[in-house]
Amino acid sequence: MKDRVNDMDAMDTTTPARGDTAYDVVAIGRTGVDIYPLQHGVGLEKVRTFEKFLGGSATNVAVAAARHGHRTALVTRTGRDAFGRYIHEALRDFGVDDAYVSAVDGPPTPVTFCEVFPPDDFPLYFYRYPTAPDLMIEADSLPLQAIRGAGVYWSTVTGLSQEPSRAAHFRAWEARGRRAHTVLDLDYRPMFWTDPAEAGEQVDRALDHVTVAVGNREECEVAVGETEPQRAADALLERGVELAVVKQGPKGVLAATRDERVEVPPFPVEVVNGLGAGDAFGGALCHGLLEGWDLRRVLEFANVAGAIVASRLECSTAMPTSAEVEARLAGASPFATVAEEAR
Repeated sequence: MKDRVNDMDAMDTTTPARGDTAYDVVAIGRTGVDIYPLQHGVGLEKVRTFEKFLGGSATNVAVAAARHGHRTALVTRTGRDAFGRYIHEALRDFGVDDAYVSAVDGPPTPVTFCEVFPPDDFPLYFYRYPTAPDLMIEADSLPLQAIRGAGVYWSTVTGLSQEPSRAAHFRAWEARGRRAHTVLDLDYRPMFWTDPAEAGEQVDRALDHVTVAVGNREECEVAVGETEPQRAADALLERGVELAVVKQGPKGVLAATRDERVEVPPFPVEVVNGLGAGDAFGGALCHGLLEGWDLRRVLEFANVAGAIVASRLECSTAMPTSAEVEARLAGASPFATVAEEAR
C-alpha cells in the first residue's frame, strides 16, 4: 500500500487506469479531510469531540457519482502524509479510482473544520496554507485520455485560483474540446482568491470551454454579473453553455437550455448540515445527464439528493444511492442508513 501511494507522482497520461474502458465521470480539484464537530450549536472553542471524513468539493462529487453506480475517477493531489494515505483508502472504499491522485512534497493534506448552527449557518475554516496540494496539479501530468473520454468531466472554479492548477485546468479543457457534459461548478470561495475581479476574469475564460455551468446566485454574479436567477441563466447561455443551473437555496433550483426552462421547489428536510448538499446535487446531476433524462427529472432527482445530505452531518459518507433518492421521490419512508453502510 505504502509503495503504491508514494509512486502516484508518475500519473499515467495516456490510458485510463482500468484498461481501455472510459470513465463515466472524471472530476478534478479539491480534496482533503473534513474534521466535523459532534456538538452542534456551539463554536469550535466549545466543541469536545470531532469525527473525520473524506472531503473536498470535487472529491465529494466523485463519491456521489460513484454511489449512483458510475465508473468514476478523481484527479487531485495530497500531501505525503497520513491524511493523504487516508484519502486513497477512502476513495477506494467508495469505488472511486484513485490512480490519478498523487502525493507532493511540502504542503500537507488540507483539513477543514466547520461549525454547525442549523438550519442555515455552517461556517467553514480551511487549513490550506500557504497553498494546498490540489492546487499543485500540473498540466503535463494530466490523464488526458481519461478526461477526453469521460461521459462527464467536472471541474470547479477553485481550481482556477492558483498556478499551476489554473494552467492544468485549461489544458484539460483544450484536450476535451468542449465535448457534451463538460461541467464547471462555479464554486466561488473568496478566501481562495486575492481579488474577486481576478476570479471573474478566470471564470469568463473558462466559460469558453464548458457546456454546463452550475452555481448559486452569488457565484453567478462572479461569473456573469447577475444574481437574479432568470437573468443569470440567460447570461450563462449567452456565453455558450448548453445547460445553466442556478441554485436558489430555500427557493429551489432553476435550469435552462436554449429550448427549455424548468424550476423545481426545495425538497423539505430537517437540516443538520448544509455543506455537502451542493456536491450531492452535483453527483446526482452527473447521473441524470448520463442517463439521458429529461430536464425536470434531472432537477428533481438532484434536488432530493442534495436534501438528503443536508439532513446529515457529513458529506462524502452521506451521499445517497439512486435507490434511496427514488424512494424519497416516491414518498417512501425517510432515509436509509447510507452513512452507516459507507463506514
